[in-house]
Amino acid sequence: MAIQTRLVEYQQGGTTLEGVFAWDDAAGEQKPVVLVAHAWSGKSDFEINKATMLAELGYTAFVLDTYGIGVRGTCLEENQALIAPFMADRQSLRDRLLAAVDVAKSQPEADANKVAAIGFCFGGLCVLDMARSGADIAGVVSFHGLFVPADIANSKPISAKILCLHGYDDPMATPEQMTALATELSQAGADWQIHAYGNTLHAFTNPNANDPDFGTVYSAQAEARSLRAMENFLAEIFC
Repeated sequence: MAIQTRLVEYQQGGTTLEGVFAWDDAAGEQKPVVLVAHAWSGKSDFEINKATMLAELGYTAFVLDTYGIGVRGTCLEENQALIAPFMADRQSLRDRLLAAVDVAKSQPEADANKVAAIGFCFGGLCVLDMARSGADIAGVVSFHGLFVPADIANSKPISAKILCLHGYDDPMATPEQMTALATELSQAGADWQIHAYGNTLHAFTNPNANDPDFGTVYSAQAEARSLRAMENFLAEIFC
């Protein structure tokens, strides 16, 4: 097994974007592709490491880029400024995400008929919006994602299965928002699951998260549980 990565440049809405594609060059055949949506600071080694992990599990993976080549936030204020335009214009966000889906499907090592997406924090909201769009993808996994509902109508029914892996004490996605999401997805007729981990805050998969006052704290136990849940979910949707 030899896991490879390459940069993939693409365009959307006049912005040049740069994703990262990961695959096992010993696979010998096309494999399901899993998109990886980044947190609010932008594409980073954290997401690239998740893509290589997915390639080791037997998939191909594509780390999408929401902001543009080299655009990264380095502090709270910069991160807030980066996501603000997309939170205010969810249609613009949806268009950017669906462009990434098309790019992921076009990679020669990827099976374009077997597509899923995972995302972290802001990326968790992104994959939920992919599902809301009615995109032709098998499933999405939101890790400590934001549950802010979209303000645009869905033109297609939700076909993707949905798994949310959530810290119950996350101040950025409260229990009330969690149940509101459950109601939304039930009313949409979606196949959904929410796994809520007790005594767990936001960003629980990020070993660098250690700010209890802000509500971001790493949890090795919740991370391990969530990754096992993701593996089981992907095996189910791609069987």
